[in-house]
Amino acid sequence: MGDLNITIAMDRYDRHFPFFDGTVRAPSGLSYTALQVGQSDVLRDGTDRHGEMIHNRRYDVAEFSMSTFLMAIDRGLPLTGVPVFPRRLFSQSCMFVRADSDIEEPKHLIGKRVGLSSFQTTLSLLAKGDLKFEYGVDWEQIKWLLTTNEKVKFDPKPGVVIDRMPKGTDLGELLDKREIDAIFMPHPPHSVMSGKVKTRRLFRDTQAEEKRYFDKYGYWPIMHIMAMSTELAAREPQLPKAIMDMFAQAHEISDEYFSDPNWSRLPAARHYYEQSQALFGDPWINGFQRNKSNLECFIKYSHDQGLISERYAPERLFVESTLGT
Repeated sequence: MGDLNITIAMDRYDRHFPFFDGTVRAPSGLSYTALQVGQSDVLRDGTDRHGEMIHNRRYDVAEFSMSTFLMAIDRGLPLTGVPVFPRRLFSQSCMFVRADSDIEEPKHLIGKRVGLSSFQTTLSLLAKGDLKFEYGVDWEQIKWLLTTNEKVKFDPKPGVVIDRMPKGTDLGELLDKREIDAIFMPHPPHSVMSGKVKTRRLFRDTQAEEKRYFDKYGYWPIMHIMAMSTELAAREPQLPKAIMDMFAQAHEISDEYFSDPNWSRLPAARHYYEQSQALFGDPWINGFQRNKSNLECFIKYSHDQGLISERYAPERLFVESTLGT
């Protein structure tokens, strides 16, 4: 690489602070501009990060939806991945019901109405897949309400009931009015998060269920991947590995933040950090090999839900030079 400057679009997570304050050092011949771009929120440098990347290739490298990325690769769109996964979530934390709901376990959702952001949102993909393959509840037996347009078009499987609500619909209010029975969302509406609509998580002891899931599978499920254009990856073959090295730096720097017990405004942040280390170790593992089984699971889920045409090998997602990582 020689005198290459790239844009990297991502969210403002604590693990990305080192990019925004310049403490991540790029290798010789490479410089970067870190852009704070939201997905559903408007951040300093814009919004609709996934849409801008998939449709306009607006950024050189971008934090990108894992589910949409699988669909893009299936359709031959000119994107490739870097095995860096900057966002992870358990589905169990993102399943909400009314506080007084009699829904106590996944099987009680059969025949019910569940609100999602979009059908292909990665959390939606994971939650539907977990229902079917982890809890024995066919997601096809649930009625789905969507509030966001899909980034990549697809044809739903025959018999699947999907209703699209007007833009701006507050799923929390629908839950409060008993017009829906549950919400599966990574960003629940403000009416839910503020406590205006009284809710609880579907799993009463969510943390215990997530720990069981983690111990069984050995991973914290991926939500986002770093994506770049295939043309840029071919033109600059050293760039994917350089991106990985820069994110490894950011990980080390942001991890060190917690050595100061007052770094976070949360009074018990250092205690939470230590508890997390005891429960999960370091679940922020990048590289292809140690994430292969997680990627295979998402590919299985995506194919089962009719979002991709075949269960292809996860190696297809990345340039060859990163497959040994």
